[in-house]
Amino acid sequence: MAFRDGPFENLKVPLTWTAAVVVVVAIVGAILLLATDRRSDDGVSAYGALRSGTEAVAAPAGGVLSAPVRWVGAVGDYIGGYFFAVSENRRLKAEIADLRAWRDEAIALKNVNGRYEAMMGLRTEPPMPMVTARAISDVRGPFARARLLDAGQAKGVRIGNPVMNEFGLAGRVTGVTGGVSRMVLLTDVASRVPVLIERTDTRAMLVGDGGENPRLDYVRGAGALQPGDRVLSSGDGGGVPRGLPVGVVARGVDGAWRVKLFSDRGPIDYVRILLFQNFAQLVSPEALNAPPLAGLTTAPEPTPEQAAQIADVAARRRAEAEAQAERTRLAVAQAEQAERLRAAQQAQAQAQTQAQPQGQPRTNAPAPTQGRTARPVAAETRPSTGQPRPQAQAQGQAQTPPQAAPAAAAPARPDAEDET
Repeated sequence: MAFRDGPFENLKVPLTWTAAVVVVVAIVGAILLLATDRRSDDGVSAYGALRSGTEAVAAPAGGVLSAPVRWVGAVGDYIGGYFFAVSENRRLKAEIADLRAWRDEAIALKNVNGRYEAMMGLRTEPPMPMVTARAISDVRGPFARARLLDAGQAKGVRIGNPVMNEFGLAGRVTGVTGGVSRMVLLTDVASRVPVLIERTDTRAMLVGDGGENPRLDYVRGAGALQPGDRVLSSGDGGGVPRGLPVGVVARGVDGAWRVKLFSDRGPIDYVRILLFQNFAQLVSPEALNAPPLAGLTTAPEPTPEQAAQIADVAARRRAEAEAQAERTRLAVAQAEQAERLRAAQQAQAQAQTQAQPQGQPRTNAPAPTQGRTARPVAAETRPSTGQPRPQAQAQGQAQTPPQAAPAAAAPARPDAEDET
């Protein structure tokens, strides 16, 4: 039996009222659910289990129902992209053309930034001020290999300053104006730089000859050079600081020792000028010539143990100095006494000679014994005591009359013979 043949065949429910009733019922249900959804003290919802179960059941159904919608959207995008591909291609080409210029500029800036960082990382020992400059052109003049730099006297650049790029020593400044300076490269025929070989500490002269690799002259010592030895500036003469990297040793085609410069590893367009004139910039000559004990005025106070040791050493040195002075004084006194005794003996001998009568033989002179002559009694020294006769006795003998001279000289003969 059909539905229209039943008891409800005359029942007509307006669709609008039906929809309104359903909405009202849904709203009331939602309000009731919100009002009764209270959370417990531990934060768990009263309808948590019901909600999770509903979501678990509705999720697969929602995924199945939404799949056709996604497929329709993907098909629409594919069709739209196919029909609008030409316009999209034109737009992308325009963007690529714009970005290509930005890419080239970014690469150039990255290169410059990397070189700046490398140059800023240059360190010398001891540290010294530097100025960054850019080589603006090749210069025509008396030098075959030179550059003009956009830094001059206004930035403190002076003639003779070394110039480096981020790899090593490149040249030296030979001319300066207010804002521009001239740099002569190491490869120029007028370039002369004293260098050393790091492995053997051998000195040499780096001489430019117009080629790419300058040669090494005045090398001393057999086996002082080997291919691959690292070359540094020696600092001899005070024109260039010691230890700046220059290059590596290589054997040239002509058989001469040459140097592959580190500075050739990159373009010499951004450089750093070392504001170096001489070694007086590094330390004050007055400080070097200060007295050795000048620093004692700023030394800390000694501890009691150190003070006691210092006092003990000073006392011992003072005692040694006094003992040495006393020994010197005694030696001088003994020398003076010996000189006075010698003078007295000479005076006594002269007096005896003058008191001897003319024509009378000298009786006080002892006879020679075995070819040797005994000395006068006044000049003898007793072997037992080792002490010379007093000066008063010598003077008394000198005043003895001539008649008593032979008698006084007679007893002296055995002593003279014993002494001889």
